[in-house]
Amino acid sequence: MTQLVLDPCRCPLCGQPNACAMATPNTGAAAPGPCWCTLVQFSADLLKQVPEAARNKACICAACVAASEQPSQGTSQGQNEGQNEGEHA
Repeated sequence: MTQLVLDPCRCPLCGQPNACAMATPNTGAAAPGPCWCTLVQFSADLLKQVPEAARNKACICAACVAASEQPSQGTSQGQNEGQNEGEHA
């Protein structure tokens, strides 16, 4: 069985770089600043899409967050329901 390697610098949904300040290797003496994701809200539905193995280990990228905020056709239920500010996926 092949085990996938989790890269905390990549979005667990699309595989693109997630720009997570906490996952970026720190080459200097200064601690990393706050992650961009602490300033946005993630819907519960978006967080449910993150594979179990990646939960709380890799951030969702800004593009996936933005795409999840686009109104989907025929779905208006729970748009503001279950949003968590600054939660790492």
